[in-house]
Amino acid sequence: MHINYDSLLRLIAFAFALLPGFLLLDRWWRERIYDLQGKTILITGGSRGLGLVMARQLIDAGARIAICARDEAELERARTELEQRGKEVFALTCDVTDQAQVEQMVQQVKERFGAIDILINNAGTDIIGPVETLTMQDYDDMMKLHFWAPLYTTYAVLPEMQQQKNGRIVNISSIGGKLASPHMVGYCASKFALVGLSEGMRTELAKDGIAVTTVCPGFIHTGVVDHAVMKGQHRKEFAWFSIGDSLPLLSASAEKVARATIAGLRRGATEVIVPFPTWVSVKFYALFPGLSTNLFGLLNRLLPEPGGIGKERAFGKDSHSAWSPSWLTYLSDRAARRNNERPVTEPKATTEVKEVGTDGKVSPQVPPEVQA
Repeated sequence: MHINYDSLLRLIAFAFALLPGFLLLDRWWRERIYDLQGKTILITGGSRGLGLVMARQLIDAGARIAICARDEAELERARTELEQRGKEVFALTCDVTDQAQVEQMVQQVKERFGAIDILINNAGTDIIGPVETLTMQDYDDMMKLHFWAPLYTTYAVLPEMQQQKNGRIVNISSIGGKLASPHMVGYCASKFALVGLSEGMRTELAKDGIAVTTVCPGFIHTGVVDHAVMKGQHRKEFAWFSIGDSLPLLSASAEKVARATIAGLRRGATEVIVPFPTWVSVKFYALFPGLSTNLFGLLNRLLPEPGGIGKERAFGKDSHSAWSPSWLTYLSDRAARRNNERPVTEPKATTEVKEVGTDGKVSPQVPPEVQA
């Protein structure tokens, strides 16, 4: 039997040339066939920042939204703004690190809207400082919020999704769940744990028709920096963190990350990494882990030494300096005004799950820049 190897190689080359086009077409098709109209979506940490921006875009796509957070006033501002888009929004106070509250919250959402079609685990925070300043409590708090909370919500919605053989779960991790940045060790450890949980869940739940998507964004200018926790030389730590959060080439807008996340959940993507420089960084780390960690070691030498307030905590809002806020943090400051990140209040413990906006009180005015 004679084989024309020249023709065979040309055929293979032609197939490889067409492959990117077929992949893009498949991606486009899967995003279009999954209709969000009428879907019930629960977003944890949905009262501000990325969670609020995703809620806006999902409502505009016709979804029914439930959001939860700890701060009642913050939730009410978010609910009032979102309902101006013409859809009912169910807002609940809930501490997602408390399993009993999570189960009660999920039950109330189901009683209001029916089965939860999509769960977005978005709640999170940052603790910034040298490893010498981190305490066991810091690590415990990060694990509770970034690992245990998504686990509680996932197990709360899972039985019904498995019964229906359908569902979407989106876990908002971070580039910090792919590569470990200096001065963010506790944060990165918890986000690595979330990535492992999310990817493991995807492999096991695919048989039940449930798609689990892991989202790993880099810096996002959502305006969250004033809510972050700083340790050590807290003003210097806040300066580098908030400036990095606003750099146009290194960071992305919350709107861009939200669009990429929603597109990923619609097509049931395994992973979403945005923006493009973040994707490049993750791939570079995967290929050259030793070199990457050595480069991070050099970066660490440029960051603030331990000292200052030591192991005590200071919020970003209490860590301002001549460097930040400034014109260098313009993008983050603008996002804070748009995304309900202000005023910044100290988080309060939530002891009960309750609906927000049903006590007859006058809803607070939504700032014009938020309505826009």
